[in-house]
Amino acid sequence: MAIIDKPSDYFNTILYTGNGNSGHAQTGVGFQPDWVWLKSRTNGEYHNFYDVVRGVTKRLSTQPAGAAQTTISGLTAFGSDGFTVGAADTANQNSQSFVAWNWKETTDAGFDIVSYTGTGSNRTVAHNLGVVPQMIIIKRYNDGTASWMVYHQSLGNNKYLSLDATAAEDTGHWNSTSPTASVFSVDTDQRVNANGASYIAYVFAEEQGYSKFGSYTGNGNANGTFIYTGFKPAWVMSKTISAVDDWQILDNKRNGFNPNNFQLVANSGNAEQTSGNRADFLSNGFKIRTSGGSWNPSGGAILYMAFAENPFVTSTGNGSIPACAG
Repeated sequence: MAIIDKPSDYFNTILYTGNGNSGHAQTGVGFQPDWVWLKSRTNGEYHNFYDVVRGVTKRLSTQPAGAAQTTISGLTAFGSDGFTVGAADTANQNSQSFVAWNWKETTDAGFDIVSYTGTGSNRTVAHNLGVVPQMIIIKRYNDGTASWMVYHQSLGNNKYLSLDATAAEDTGHWNSTSPTASVFSVDTDQRVNANGASYIAYVFAEEQGYSKFGSYTGNGNANGTFIYTGFKPAWVMSKTISAVDDWQILDNKRNGFNPNNFQLVANSGNAEQTSGNRADFLSNGFKIRTSGGSWNPSGGAILYMAFAENPFVTSTGNGSIPACAG
């Protein structure tokens, strides 16, 4: 496994202010994004997803009963250094603040976008990572009633969570079969494999110095758990496994200093939450700074998905500034 020395070549967060006009170009991503996740920070708008596999203007949302929509006023173009948005309130409402999380699809960074058609029978779906994925997010995009299904290695091969819901883990969907370096398995549930239905899967594998998909145990204390990732995080999303709670997202751009407390919630359209401490981003991981049950329930298991700002150790063996987890 190669170490990624410059994570911003594959993941980056940008912030922008809407102007309500078509053709509002956003640059500074540093690469042409293949998956763009947009959210208004100031308005009650649901999270919106665009990817190059389904094509520009094809919007998905975590809004309840949200099937794919073709909208010419949302994200209208992918560019070499970012993207362009139209006049839609969800992407460009005048004077409102937005965040965009951007990923590059490449096996070098352990990310593959897979489109497939359901069969209604237990089956495997091919991916191109060449290594075993640790996390998979699937959406049936021709049916507005279908939730976003999440496989995570911390859940095992017979449990799932829903990205658009607060529900605790439940059983099913992966045919009790772990992913391999070439395929992942799905059962007959309509949310992952209805006959003739259309699906998109975002498939992730860990890459040293760039991404981590793990879990930790909360201690219920404001001097919370330290989670080693091997890099300084740029983005972290977490969810309690066995309790009803939100999918919480922090990044290194919205407030940009410790403790990181500017939080958005993947399963909700609520505006950004800015009160209360949540976590410190350190050179080799993140440290929980709240006793709150969402991030730090005493004895509770929390899974996470994290992407890097800087690796702790580069391919040349040079380390970052030592972390303090105390």
